[in-house]
Amino acid sequence: MTHRRSPLRPSPLRPSPLRPSRRAILAGGLSLAALGGTARAAGPAARIASLGGAVTEILYRLGAASRIVVVDTTSIYPAQALREKPNVGYLRALSAEGLLSAGPDLVIAAEGAGPADVLTLVREAGVPVALVKEPPTPEGVLDKIATVGRLAGLEREAAALAAEVRAQFAGLSEQRARITRPARALVVLSVANGRVMVGGRNSTADGILALAGVENAATGIEGFKPMTDEAIISAAPDAVVMMRNGGDAPSPETIFAPGTALGQVPAAARHALVAMDGLYLLGFGPRTPDAARDLIRAIYPDLIRG
Repeated sequence: MTHRRSPLRPSPLRPSPLRPSRRAILAGGLSLAALGGTARAAGPAARIASLGGAVTEILYRLGAASRIVVVDTTSIYPAQALREKPNVGYLRALSAEGLLSAGPDLVIAAEGAGPADVLTLVREAGVPVALVKEPPTPEGVLDKIATVGRLAGLEREAAALAAEVRAQFAGLSEQRARITRPARALVVLSVANGRVMVGGRNSTADGILALAGVENAATGIEGFKPMTDEAIISAAPDAVVMMRNGGDAPSPETIFAPGTALGQVPAAARHALVAMDGLYLLGFGPRTPDAARDLIRAIYPDLIRG
């Protein structure tokens, strides 16, 4: 599906062009799998490869950090995940040798991880690979927590976390009910060489706007795609939402520069630019209710003051 294309792509660590043979990878992987075979048979996985920002965040929240042996580069929260754990590169550009060298006895990966043939090699090496679905909805978040908890053998901890997040979603719904005139917004992933990449319908951008009681001004687009200048002006967003990478945040002066399409929309007159951390905004993990609440505060300041 188009909306599964992640906007949170860091610089990938690509495997060497001189890939070892399939037989060599499998032979090495089977040796590593044999070392962890007893742990798999005795109980929950002791050595987890955690792939996907929300998956890693959930495992940390469940108290399973010590069991994570490797992560991917989208696992940026909590910050110590990338500081303390080896990483195998970008979620969609994994290597079998990188994964197997960590000696996992279970791979838990966000849906869309790959390439598919890499995951096949890992499975054939004797390491179970579980893919976690990521629908951008409250139900999807709760199901993700339950799924990761079950895979890690932490069902009780997952149930407690899901109850906490469910209550936060309920509070968010009450807040959303107070909105009388929904604003329109564009989630802009990037602006480069005159091309504005936005999040359309059935995307994580669409999902977070809905949770914040905001209409997506890019419903004419499916997933994450470029939007023409004419379409941007016609969409007339009241606000623009963008991702902040680390300490670097886009400025209204740059995004709403005179002569650009974004400089001619209602958001430009108000300098209504909201910048948020990418995983926090679009990751659809345990912090999603907080992200939606922060978005409400930014777009509906009078609602919060009231």
